[in-house]
Amino acid sequence: MTESQPAGNPVLPVRPGMLLLELVPVPVRDIDRAKDFYTGLGFNADVDVRPSDGVRYVQLTPPGSACSIALTEGLPGMDMPVGSQRGLHLVVSDIEQARSDFIERGADVAPVEDMGGVFYAYFADPDGNTWTLQHMPWRD
Repeated sequence: MTESQPAGNPVLPVRPGMLLLELVPVPVRDIDRAKDFYTGLGFNADVDVRPSDGVRYVQLTPPGSACSIALTEGLPGMDMPVGSQRGLHLVVSDIEQARSDFIERGADVAPVEDMGGVFYAYFADPDGNTWTLQHMPWRD
């Protein structure tokens, strides 16, 4: 562990040739509402900071994922139109159970579709960013 790495927060080494996708910005209008939505689905709230006036950064991670999402304001380099993120995938082992859990937690999830042996169920966050639950049976 280095001084910049907090205790209890394991970090994967970055070896030559690796490209680790670790963060995807999700543009929202109201960070508090979006944070409530995502934590309500079970995402972990890793970071919520206001490092300077007019800037806020929230990082949330789906259970078991190595990739997080970021909700931001006041950071022009991460600015996108609200609701413009499309097709983010959450890979699950039991799509019917995941769909049921998300519906129970307040998401409006479409029925499961079989797309040739890969199963999908679609939903959107309160700002219209779209998500996909995906199940690939051979990964079980």
